[in-house]
Amino acid sequence: MPLVSVVMPVYNSASTLGAAVRSVLTQTHSDLELLVTDDRSTDDSMDLLREFAERDERVLPESAPEQGGAGRARNLAIERARGDYVAFLDSDDMWLPEKTEKQLAFAAEATAPLTFTSYFKMDADHDGESTDWVPNGRVVRAREHVDHRAMLVRDHIGALTAMYDRNALGTRLMPEMRKRQDYALWLSITREGADARGLAEPLAVYRANQAGSLSSNKLSLVRYNWALYRQHERLSVPRSTRALTGAVWQSLRNSRV
Repeated sequence: MPLVSVVMPVYNSASTLGAAVRSVLTQTHSDLELLVTDDRSTDDSMDLLREFAERDERVLPESAPEQGGAGRARNLAIERARGDYVAFLDSDDMWLPEKTEKQLAFAAEATAPLTFTSYFKMDADHDGESTDWVPNGRVVRAREHVDHRAMLVRDHIGALTAMYDRNALGTRLMPEMRKRQDYALWLSITREGADARGLAEPLAVYRANQAGSLSSNKLSLVRYNWALYRQHERLSVPRSTRALTGAVWQSLRNSRV
């Protein structure tokens, strides 16, 4: 049974953290560790994490030495990972119970080192602590396959669904950017020619427009995407412009899903 290291950054997430953590601990594939980095929260997030850790040894919380943003928090967790696979979940999102089991089987069948799935979108005003929700038909569909060229046009991988194989790719950290660090990681992996395969079944729940979410302000992503294309991917100005146009279109389109 492969061990899955689940990476979760936390910052002032006490209102939604419980549902996120429980969605990991109730996975049908139970061989996992939940590596949480609290980015110097000022609410009760760390106290809540300690309570979970006392009840379940798979919960492994640590406090960041200083506030460094989600990218740094994720990397601190990844550096502690012992698993064969690294998966990602933010503290305001959730997984369906069979997500890990089904994705591991899919990754083995597809022989893909990077996999992702479709996911549901849920309104932010849903009770943050409740896992008793009903899918409302709003689904972001995963593409069957994406390569580096497709990823430059749009970020097709929902971070809450992504999982990579450490045995195939090694330990991969995210660039420590304020935003889009997950996108930068997928680009790095696919740039090397690695396969990225999508599972059509929705297996996670994204809380749309959650207050304080890194993606709550779509327009703010423009300058981060531009820096990503120019500095991280080293694209020319024309290619960066084309990629940015595609990213803005995707963001606007997804906001209507």
